[in-house]
Amino acid sequence: MDERELIGSLSRMLDAAATADDCAAVRHGGEWLVLSTDMLHETTDFPAGMTDPEIGWMAAAVTISDIAAMGARPMALLLAVGLDRPERLTGITEGALACCRAYGCDLAGGDTDAHIELTIVSTGLGAAERVVRRSGARPGDLVCVTGYLGGAQAALSGCDRFRQRLIAPSPRVAEGLALNAAGATAMMDISDGLALTLHDMLAVNACGFAVETARLPLPAGVPQDEGRAFALFGGGDFELLFTIPPDRFPVAGVAATVIGCVVAERAVTVDGAPLPARGYMHRWAE
Repeated sequence: MDERELIGSLSRMLDAAATADDCAAVRHGGEWLVLSTDMLHETTDFPAGMTDPEIGWMAAAVTISDIAAMGARPMALLLAVGLDRPERLTGITEGALACCRAYGCDLAGGDTDAHIELTIVSTGLGAAERVVRRSGARPGDLVCVTGYLGGAQAALSGCDRFRQRLIAPSPRVAEGLALNAAGATAMMDISDGLALTLHDMLAVNACGFAVETARLPLPAGVPQDEGRAFALFGGGDFELLFTIPPDRFPVAGVAATVIGCVVAERAVTVDGAPLPARGYMHRWAE
């Protein structure tokens, strides 16, 4: 069983909205509050050789990225740290604080305890007058991504020049806000790979997505076939995947590439063929 199947098994217990987006969205006065939480473990989520400040930055960045993907501004972050060694807390906090400050977010508190394996739970709060959900895509919309894809996977595959891309994600906060204001119809961050992200969007939309490999923005200097595989199936890029009407693209201040279009048929295709739902996922043995 993988994590998406596990979450899907809760459908009879939870409202569909509880698992439909990157963040929970709660109406509060004249705006939406968005909330997200992420759990990271040292053996599965932090590449070997990362320093404690780098670990702290990543823990904050992945949650801030979820807020950015809703088109919201980050406001506050809580960090709960299960420590294998207490002396690691200072460096982790330094890194998380640096990330929060870089994106206008307060590190507002958290919790600590002793744990066999370093485990960090980051919980973020953001706000927006309007949120951009995973749903909302319409046939005829463009399918676009910010930045380039496949850099983090290239680093995992031995391309050391992309290591910062892997260990120091850059949440696309400014881009998310601009895309929200421009009228993006659906949006997610690409944490688990483009293919899985497209399938996640497929699950909550009444339409499909057709992409073309020739349009994918790839990591520079990587052989093309390898780069395309990294872009489609590699995780850890934390760029934004979004749909938007053609007459609203490009968006000022947002470096983005059109990689396809939204189509009426409910399927995800690449170059006209079905795109498998493959990427980074936690799994449990049956």
